Amino acid sequence: MALRYELDLQLFSGEKTEKATPKKRQDARKKGQVAKSMDVSGGLVLLSAFLCLLVFGDYYKKHLVSLYTDIFLHRLSMEITKESVIAMFGNIGMQVLLLLAPVLLTVMVVGIIANYIQVGFLLTGDPLKLKFSKLDPIKGFKNIFSMRSMVEFLKSVLKLVIIGVLVYMTLMDEKENISKLGHLGAEQTFSYTASLTMKLGLEIGVALLVLAAADYMYQRYSHEKSLKMSKQDIKDEYKKMEGDPLIKGKIRERQRRMAMQRMMQEVPKADVIITNPTHFAVALKYDGSEMDAPQIIAKGQDYVALRIKEIAKEHGVITMENKPLARALFSRAEIGDSIPADLFQAVAEVLAYVYKLKGKVK
Repeated sequence: MALRYELDLQLFSGEKTEKATPKKRQDARKKGQVAKSMDVSGGLVLLSAFLCLLVFGDYYKKHLVSLYTDIFLHRLSMEITKESVIAMFGNIGMQVLLLLAPVLLTVMVVGIIANYIQVGFLLTGDPLKLKFSKLDPIKGFKNIFSMRSMVEFLKSVLKLVIIGVLVYMTLMDEKENISKLGHLGAEQTFSYTASLTMKLGLEIGVALLVLAAADYMYQRYSHEKSLKMSKQDIKDEYKKMEGDPLIKGKIRERQRRMAMQRMMQEVPKADVIITNPTHFAVALKYDGSEMDAPQIIAKGQDYVALRIKEIAKEHGVITMENKPLARALFSRAEIGDSIPADLFQAVAEVLAYVYKLKGKVK
């Protein structure tokens, strides 16, 4: 029973039931794994393209008529030379570019905005890297028949059905007008065809955009599900972020040595060293112009205390034995702290004696 219970716990810990950590999300984003629907970009681009055609309808009509009339009025009777042909194609190319410019610029801007709305600013080349795991035929076969592939297939079928239904309904509504096109002039036929195409384009664009919104919600759900972690994954990530215990120990040891070295460099600046005399040593400094009360600039026990006294002796700092005061200062204040208020009197007496000794020396 105990073994079975332990196995059940192990299986449970391996289930991906936890939300992804910020680090997991950041790593996935760096690899280009984000919640994104291509249908959103496609729907917005299609709708914006037709809206652009609707807004710039007169502009396109004017330039198309100008392009055709120029060919029939001027190009048929021109002298055919290398220079004239190059000039003609250059002029036609410029006219075509001016025709396409509004739509191309609109589509490009909308495409960028659509991607930015979904994933923000993201620039990564990881998806473009050559990975031999992608060439695995077994894995590729599994991907073909995966749930994701099935969803994508159903989406494609649904889009085709929606477009087909919209085209069929629109054409059925317009079948009487379409049958009369043979009795209309070229300009009226072109105008009606353009109007019908515009209507179809806008309807399809709106329908695809609604479908894209649903697809985006699904992509977010699928992305969140793929990022889920097990309890063991979270523990492993935490350990990895914290680092190896041996390395952490070495870092802490190095930090202690550096802190000790900085503390020892402050000992020569002390006014007095108060000792236990063998177990504790506390270095005090007082500058009336900068400090409200004396401060502890170094302290140590046993070997460190001995080293503080040696450095003090080397630099002529006075050492005084006061067991209760040394023990109280060591236990009740840290390096850089001012001495406790109830010890002011005792420390003041020690400093007064030290200053008196220094005065005698001078």
